[in-house]
Amino acid sequence: MSSATDNARNEQTPAHADVPTEHEVLAQIARAAHSHLAWSGALARDLDLLETFALDSLRQITLVVELEDTFRIRLDEQDERTIRTVGDLVDLIRGKIAEREHNTR
Repeated sequence: MSSATDNARNEQTPAHADVPTEHEVLAQIARAAHSHLAWSGALARDLDLLETFALDSLRQITLVVELEDTFRIRLDEQDERTIRTVGDLVDLIRGKIAEREHNTR
């Protein structure tokens, strides 16, 4: 017999428990930018991605490769064209992970 606490916890568990939270993805993006782009600062969803990280083509590739390796995902050119803000990147990463998790179940 499960307790009310267990039932409440189960109801709050997302369908894709292996998908990192928005906060976790933001933290990983910040780590990658700090380590590989010498960037420092606070991230918010509404920040322009190119401006925030001063991304030229080389810096963009560096960030993409690092995030692909970190999250074990692949971003294609079509994906990259839809990203304007940090929030767009967070949503894309979380979506790719959710898709991967769904396909492996």
